Amino acid sequence: MLPDPVHDLAYGLGTAYGPEEERAAAEAIRGGSPGDGPSVAAFENAFARYLGIRHAIAVSSGTAALHLAVTALRLGPGDEVITTPLSWMSTANAAATAGAKVVFADVDPATFTLDPASAAAKITDRTRAIIPVHLYGQPADLDGILALARSRGIRVVEDCAHAPGAAYKGRKAGSFGDLAIFSFGYQKNMGTLGEGGMVVTDDDELAARVRSHRWICMERAPQGRRYWQLRFGEIGMNFRMTDVQAAVGLVQLGKLDRLNQRRREIAARYTEGLAGLPGLTLPFVSPVAEHVFHVYCVLVNPDSGWDKEELMWQLATSKRIRCWQHYMPIHLTEAYQALGHRRGECPVAEALFERYVSLPIHPRLTDEGVEYLIAAVSDLLLRKD
Repeated sequence: MLPDPVHDLAYGLGTAYGPEEERAAAEAIRGGSPGDGPSVAAFENAFARYLGIRHAIAVSSGTAALHLAVTALRLGPGDEVITTPLSWMSTANAAATAGAKVVFADVDPATFTLDPASAAAKITDRTRAIIPVHLYGQPADLDGILALARSRGIRVVEDCAHAPGAAYKGRKAGSFGDLAIFSFGYQKNMGTLGEGGMVVTDDDELAARVRSHRWICMERAPQGRRYWQLRFGEIGMNFRMTDVQAAVGLVQLGKLDRLNQRRREIAARYTEGLAGLPGLTLPFVSPVAEHVFHVYCVLVNPDSGWDKEELMWQLATSKRIRCWQHYMPIHLTEAYQALGHRRGECPVAEALFERYVSLPIHPRLTDEGVEYLIAAVSDLLLRKD
């Protein structure tokens, strides 16, 4: 076992659970722990109220939520979906597995989120949807994206996997698009025991399609005076959340603002402590956004004398701090190169990938751990060889 504070910085700890979550889970287990039971309904209602939106549908993962959003919009072969290359694979995979063509637009060099100008240049008469990602916990330029989409009848799906509780111009992320999805997986800002997600919308028809496809499109129809017959109008899957997960999610939702505030406090201290270090560019926070810092991402500048891989290696081996690179551009993965995507498609995203490093951040990180990280990074960047 590594000593504190190194332990917190060596391992990417997951969501902050406590005795309240343990009690909620135990109560759900004693209640039989059904799938899609009363705790799920309560969690959905509470989440919808939190966002100020009409419908919230709890599902088994953020990936499942994306799949259901694409299914609800009836996207498929012949359709084009514009999204960002900087995200987890699930964002693009949802459209690709439905048979739609994924079109990658480039990102804003300051926020790393989808650039509306680049997206505008990629729109064709086959564009059916845009999926912006609120990367690292900061909302994308929703004014620009919605202006593009609304004038052309293009649907918008907000990927809020990193951004529960984030806001854009004072309004919660997830309340702008035709649909939005959230992830409650391990290490997210709030969790439901390792996996979980939510689809939200103000559209009654889209909500009904999501609910139907969440549970194999099953309906009960009367048969005679005494019996019911099951009907399956479309081909669906099982993406339900369990009651145990939802019971924990309810507790986590009650803590979310406090957990996000702790992330912001850590991010502010990182920014204060690392400011002015040679060769390091710190995160930009848009003045119209409320960032919830799922990730704290810095850029290693070319004139620093470091490349990012060497810096990450030295932090890991000499300081016992484990960093990440979120994410490899999706269009450069083998899966998407096999679909015809190539380097040069999104030059801003590609250049950023060569430089960005994600420093550890989570609500359980102690002040001692925060100061240790600042000192460790400073030591390496200021070292004179």
